[in-house]
Amino acid sequence: MTRLPDRLATRLPGRFATRFPDRFAERVAVVTGGGSGIGAACARRFAAEGAAVVIADVDAEAGERVATALRAEGHRADHVACDVARAADWQRLARATLAAHGRVDVLVSNAYAMSVRPVHELPEEDWHRVLDVCLTAAYLGVRALREPLLAARGSVVAVSSVHASAGRAGFAAYAAAKGGLEALVRQLAVECGPALRVNAVAPGPIDTPQWSRAGEQERRAEAEHTVLGRFGLPEEVASAAAFLASDEAGFITGATLPIDGGWRIRL
Repeated sequence: MTRLPDRLATRLPGRFATRFPDRFAERVAVVTGGGSGIGAACARRFAAEGAAVVIADVDAEAGERVATALRAEGHRADHVACDVARAADWQRLARATLAAHGRVDVLVSNAYAMSVRPVHELPEEDWHRVLDVCLTAAYLGVRALREPLLAARGSVVAVSSVHASAGRAGFAAYAAAKGGLEALVRQLAVECGPALRVNAVAPGPIDTPQWSRAGEQERRAEAEHTVLGRFGLPEEVASAAAFLASDEAGFITGATLPIDGGWRIRL
């Protein structure tokens, strides 16, 4: 793929370093969609900060690859094949996690599905799949892991999107799912508090495999729409997720934190 000019490319001030190597020591984090992109970055971040990480991904090969790489670096990591839209898979994931670790402290609900089509051309099965993976999965995950999360006085971080609050043609199912997800986050925060905090992050354009399939012109336009003039990194979303899940965010619940380089504030 042709590289963008440097002023539009993804770049960060300084190196991305983990400054809290023990922030999640003795804790267990479940990350859905952890086989690639934002999910893989979250798995790496929580592992680097001391957590035992359980990667849940429908792509068993990708999930195991990330888990294997983390174990090679000396971290505690496992993969459990899981279709997050299936309640039975969540029950199996909960049993496996508790059998291996005896607790769950963090749930990062990140797995997603997308079908970009005009609403009148969107197949009904695509509509249901996107809502099942992006919205219903968060409900199923909290339901399956609620008791251990409450016992640990833990945290849930759902990965939403700027599409939850900004319309763009072709994203009807995805926008509806993410808008519903942010409403669900607020509802779960009320129902599960004070023992369990529930928050969301809302990424804008992040340099993930999904965007690698876009053309240079589309990438350029997306980068230029942000105030910061670039794509974000998966690691930047992961750092925000780790903050929200940590004790440092102990007085934050029911919130959505934009990680979008100012995407949503531009007309």
